[in-house]
Amino acid sequence: MKYPKEYLDEIKLRLKVSTVVSKSVALKKRGKEYVGLSPFKNEKTPSFTVNDEKEFYHCFATSEHGNIFDFVMKTQNFKFGEAVKYLSQMAGMQPYIFSKQDEEKEKKWKDYLSIYSQYVDFYHNELLKNDNCDLARNYLKNRSLSREEVKRFKIGYIKKNPNFFDKLINEFNEQKLIESGLFYLDEKKKIYIERFRGRLIFPINNISGQPIALGGRIIEKSDYLAKYINSPETNFFKKGSNLYNLDLARKLSNKIEHIYLVEGYMDVIGLSKNGIDNVVANLGTSLTEKQILTLNQFFDDIIICFDGDESGYKAALRAAENTIKELKPEKQISFLFLPDKEDPDSYINKNGKNNFIDFTKQNKLPIHQFIFNHYKKQTENNPSSMAIFEKKVRAIANTIKDNFIKKYVLEYFLEKISELTPHFNKNKKNIFLKRVKSLDSTKKYYNESRSLTGVELKEFSLLYLVLNNLDLSKKNIHLIEDIKFFTEVNKKIYKSIIEKLKNSEQIFIDELELDTVLMEKINKFAPIKHILKNQNNNDQKKIELLEDISRDLRNYDLEFRIQELESKFSIDMSESTFNELKELKKKQNLN
Repeated sequence: MKYPKEYLDEIKLRLKVSTVVSKSVALKKRGKEYVGLSPFKNEKTPSFTVNDEKEFYHCFATSEHGNIFDFVMKTQNFKFGEAVKYLSQMAGMQPYIFSKQDEEKEKKWKDYLSIYSQYVDFYHNELLKNDNCDLARNYLKNRSLSREEVKRFKIGYIKKNPNFFDKLINEFNEQKLIESGLFYLDEKKKIYIERFRGRLIFPINNISGQPIALGGRIIEKSDYLAKYINSPETNFFKKGSNLYNLDLARKLSNKIEHIYLVEGYMDVIGLSKNGIDNVVANLGTSLTEKQILTLNQFFDDIIICFDGDESGYKAALRAAENTIKELKPEKQISFLFLPDKEDPDSYINKNGKNNFIDFTKQNKLPIHQFIFNHYKKQTENNPSSMAIFEKKVRAIANTIKDNFIKKYVLEYFLEKISELTPHFNKNKKNIFLKRVKSLDSTKKYYNESRSLTGVELKEFSLLYLVLNNLDLSKKNIHLIEDIKFFTEVNKKIYKSIIEKLKNSEQIFIDELELDTVLMEKINKFAPIKHILKNQNNNDQKKIELLEDISRDLRNYDLEFRIQELESKFSIDMSESTFNELKELKKKQNLN
């Protein structure tokens, strides 16, 4: 049996060719294409190209050419069915199972698409051509939407007493029309009613660009009708799995790394009208993991921009707590809060594209900072409130699936909490002084901490751990003696400590003659100190921390070396550089 064309098309739409190929071939960007050494032949000069826009790869050395299915079949010796299963899993899709029920479902799916296609086309043409739709056209004109936007998004209008059901019933039975969600039965009058009557309609397309649902907006004031409604969920439409405008926005992913996620249809259209097309909207429900995973297939940076009012803020908070668990090292999720009473549509219409982009650059907030800032505002300055605060942010950090991201988000939370609480080893006088620290001092601390890089903070953590556990470090010197430091001043102190640990039977911190300014900096900013404060007698935990930090610093070294070799490879394209690069990436994966 054949796989349905729609199923195969969705796999191709979800996966860039470069994403699939890069699993086994080191690719470098060159213009609109990627280049690399052929997987079909040993060569020194790259002859293999990948074009995401045209959805194919081509090898000039062997004339091999094809799409992602061809590539997997030829490089992994898979049959077509095996390639489909492999790629559908990579795309995050359910495997396709052939059965009699599937054949029936396929027939229903085609009818469903046909119903929606006819419905959308009819009411779109009505809006464009029917003189009785002046009310809707005037509404769109007042919202600064031109005929061009109406056509681009295929907006339609349904009058208050439509009768399109009578046309469709000649081709489809009542059950199929009811299951589409476009109609419902009025039990009293025993007639079928169009759900979106009296509304502008916005087609919600699947990733292939086919309409599968509608959003509808009333254009006359009403005290009893909702301003916006969406199609009910059906066998072929799930709100939490779809995004408005994804079919158009995904095509930009080869050129743009970020995507705006907004609340409403008009926000999408307003941004697009002003030249920002990399935008999608969720469909009137809380943002779901599925929607984030779908966007991550195409974009590396998701910027969530909801309305600048209380309900928009609450929606953003729900979105943050639901989606932080999907955070990954190579992906970003940020939040952009507009001024009060503004939404993306109103803001960009008043201020223009360039201002909106500048506002984004200056004000977007990483997801973990937004969550921390929110719960910090809810906290009172007493032990009970602080304990609840810490418990909450720890619980949120622990939902993150990626262990590396989880570790660093938790470190960030604990570091920020430590700035709000006094050190336990200070006397009461010092505690009081810390609480009334001057504004200038606070600013100084903030500016100093901002200037420190991630590598520097990791080095501070290793030095702090070693200096406060000299005997333990001496016994486990094999874990730390070959670590490469990147900051010159840290490198010198580290080298001095290692030499003393190797050559002295017993060592005391006073004997090390360390720079007092540097020591103050290490004690002040080392993130690990907050983890260690409850681990005074747990040597096993300290050894684990030594191993973790050492591994992280080795990975930093690998990353820098890989970046250097990738830059070199983009120039010389030599086989030796490529092989060296491949070996380093293997080590990186092992770590």
